Amino acid sequence: QVQLVESGGGLVQAGGSLRLSCAASGRSYSRYAMGWFRQAPGKEREFVAAITWSGGSTYYADSVKGRFTISRDNAKNTVYLQMNSLKPEDTAVYYCAADRIFHTVVTGNTDYWGQGTQVTVSS
Repeated sequence: QVQLVESGGGLVQAGGSLRLSCAASGRSYSRYAMGWFRQAPGKEREFVAAITWSGGSTYYADSVKGRFTISRDNAKNTVYLQMNSLKPEDTAVYYCAADRIFHTVVTGNTDYWGQGTQVTVSS
């Protein structure tokens, strides 16, 4: 099993940047694909980005492509989401997810989630 704890959320003006972190603990973290999802008030949770266990491949939602970058440091058991050119519509609770299968992370059909961190982008 793996436990996930997100951090780095906050309030930022439109056009600004934030970097989210997700610290993982548990066995075999480095063999897990990781991802980020978000949920805005009154909306369904949606996929944002995912990265393979090696970090060799990444995948992004069209809405964040070119603005957000997912990366990981397996030595630190941490995955990051660098968010640039933030927009008010990026406001949401951001969740970290993990699974041994990359596709499962992308679809969100995993049991391993963090508690979430709030990101608020003001206009």
